[in-house]
Amino acid sequence: MSEIHLLTERYEDQLKVWPQQGKHILAQYDEASVVVYQAYRPAIGRFAARRGYFGGGFSLERMSWVKPNFLWMMYRSGWAQKEHQEVVLAVRLKRSAFDEILAQAVHSTYKEALYESHEAWKQALETSHVRLQWDPDHDPKGAKLERRAIQLGLRGSVLAQYAREWVLDIEDISQFVHEQHLYVESGAFDQLIMPAERVYPVVDSDVAARLGMIM
Repeated sequence: MSEIHLLTERYEDQLKVWPQQGKHILAQYDEASVVVYQAYRPAIGRFAARRGYFGGGFSLERMSWVKPNFLWMMYRSGWAQKEHQEVVLAVRLKRSAFDEILAQAVHSTYKEALYESHEAWKQALETSHVRLQWDPDHDPKGAKLERRAIQLGLRGSVLAQYAREWVLDIEDISQFVHEQHLYVESGAFDQLIMPAERVYPVVDSDVAARLGMIM
């Protein structure tokens, strides 16, 4: 198996402790950092992995989506098989930065229970540099689950800080992804290894409420 810097664990062992439903941020994290995933075409992905920051063909003018959940990234990128998503990056961010991203997040669609009015939500959406979506999580084969996974869209000043200031490390894990995909294709889930993830604690109750995690 390709060596990667991430902590890894058997998929079947993680299944035993993951929540089966509800909105949860599954992530690999420690006291100082949180890992998020992105997938890019080779020119952008390899530049970032070599330099430790985003540049080259990376655009600061477009919204860029990050996902702390490995399996959601695998679903989105087709296990690094989709065009322009062939290079999967594990981006280790400062934990304080990830918390700041969560604090600024605004839902990409109107949620009546979370905003005073449609107009208030629209104004918040226009001024925030972080978009939030809760999507169905997926198992390794791509089947929808009851549990929801978070993805965060970054733009403007937040994206600029993400691209350089907040990054601690960027690792190209594409070869690891390809190797694990072989186990998925053969149905050998007892051999499937993944980055170790647990539920990320959103300790600020106001932020958790705005994210829609406390209703």
